[in-house]
Amino acid sequence: MRGAGVVKIGVFGAGAVGGFVGGCLLAGGAEVIFVGRSARGAAWRKDGLRLTDLDGRDDVVAPERVAYSDAVSSLADCDLVLLTVKSGQTAGAATELSSVLRSGTPVLSLQNGVSNSTTLQTLLPSAKILRGMVPFNVTAPGPAHLHRATEGNIAVEHDPLMAAAVPLFAAAGLALDLRRDMEEVQWAKLLMNLNNAINALSGLPLREQLQTHGFRLCLALAQREALSLLAAEGRVRPARLTPLPSNWLPSVLSLPDALFRIIAGRMLKIDATARSSMADDLAAGRFPEVDWINGAVVALANKLGRRAPVNARLCTLVKEAATSRRRAWEADALLVELRQSAGSG
Repeated sequence: MRGAGVVKIGVFGAGAVGGFVGGCLLAGGAEVIFVGRSARGAAWRKDGLRLTDLDGRDDVVAPERVAYSDAVSSLADCDLVLLTVKSGQTAGAATELSSVLRSGTPVLSLQNGVSNSTTLQTLLPSAKILRGMVPFNVTAPGPAHLHRATEGNIAVEHDPLMAAAVPLFAAAGLALDLRRDMEEVQWAKLLMNLNNAINALSGLPLREQLQTHGFRLCLALAQREALSLLAAEGRVRPARLTPLPSNWLPSVLSLPDALFRIIAGRMLKIDATARSSMADDLAAGRFPEVDWINGAVVALANKLGRRAPVNARLCTLVKEAATSRRRAWEADALLVELRQSAGSG
């Protein structure tokens, strides 16, 4: 990075999460260049970028301050690149970046899943690959309006470069948690993201879906399956991202509604508008990244010579929904479907 002065940050994959994080950095005084879909860039350059959150933030970045391109070459002289593309686009993004970035440029992966950093290091060996995790959900109430709809601090790999960037992110209203256990953090986030598929299949906002006992039992099944496999492997113990240990989550999800609401209300704030990114993908006709979330549990099972029938079935159902536009599932029907899969597994 260029001393303690202005730092040029690139955001490759400037969708909801990349746009919000990069937009906050821009509002906080950093120099930011976005790379993403041209239609989104046109809206931001025309109207500026409005950034809000459930805690009362309401910032507007003027149109003339928005630097947005659809060409990866515009990232060539960046000091830090935030990679926020969908997991299925990681290999393509790495190939594109490899032709333009200076050797040693840090690339911070702020993506779902647990395998993206490995893909990036293989296909982008000249870069410094750093792992990160964004815990919050971002919605888009309008073409030039991004809203953080849940809470949490961004976790990043403990590294001198990211330690130096803490004040820059703090000026943007984004706290960074420097972690030495990023693999454990990523698996803990994945456990919670197993709900993305259930939320997408439910057709409901996140808060309403999680207040429905049957859908919570679906998530508990998927999480117990993942936790059992992680325990069998014996290598990774998911980090604690909430006041409760990760292995307690299925039991909490299984509580009656009244008790769950009391406990969940102390753990996580969720805006009524929030939906999972997978639900947004289905609504927009984009192919969901379920293979990098629930599919990661299936891959772990295969590695161990075991099966993960619940998460495998969720992968199939989401893909079917992406191609057939199947109606939303009722909670009880989805629960029966997943229990039958578990029983046959």
